Amino acid sequence: MSAAPRSYKYYDLIMAAFVCVLLCSNFIGAAKQTTVSLPGLGTLTVGAGVLFFPISYFFGDVLTEVYGYARDRRVVWAGFGALLFASLMAWVVVHLTPAPNAFMAVFQGQLEGVFGNAWRIALASMLAYWSGSFANSYVLAKMKVRTQGRWLWMRTIGSTAVGEALDSLLFYGGAFYGVWDTHDLIQVALLEYVLKTLWEVLATPVTYWLVGLLKRAEHEDHYDRRTRFTPFSLKV
Repeated sequence: MSAAPRSYKYYDLIMAAFVCVLLCSNFIGAAKQTTVSLPGLGTLTVGAGVLFFPISYFFGDVLTEVYGYARDRRVVWAGFGALLFASLMAWVVVHLTPAPNAFMAVFQGQLEGVFGNAWRIALASMLAYWSGSFANSYVLAKMKVRTQGRWLWMRTIGSTAVGEALDSLLFYGGAFYGVWDTHDLIQVALLEYVLKTLWEVLATPVTYWLVGLLKRAEHEDHYDRRTRFTPFSLKV
């Protein structure tokens, strides 16, 4: 008879925070371009989601480091399901017949402007998120075993650099190719990749603090020595 799965105090809360950040960053900030001024680089165009989307990778790193690849895999699938439902809801709401009044005559156009491209953004988001998140978790888990748990900063930054590269390529290529000017598309994708990876570097002290806190509170520090790294499973 197999042992019952362990229960944790904070795992569900981190899962909920991860899914919340994922949904908000994909549906509120993904389509908006904004400008930032950086020393030595001048004014550059980026997507507004760059401010918040990297937080999902931060949570992914914490989950894999503390609870292991298999439990992070469940969170990735939870986020995938939430994105799928949100995309379906956006499509249905946009295509419902608007009421014949002055408010809806204006609001329907605004709704279509924000969510009218939702199907394409959603497909690109789900593919990019799914691929990038699993790549991030896989690299971190493998590096943890290879380094015997040392150099957390190297693992989090290295795994994020791999995951974000895959994510940026798939998301911007799938969501905005042919919609945005090609020059802007390449510039935004490259710049956001750099900024997202830099975000992970700057968050390193917070990562150390939260990982240490959770390891002590949960009495867990998982090593994926015998893990099956297939993404197509919910087993822990």
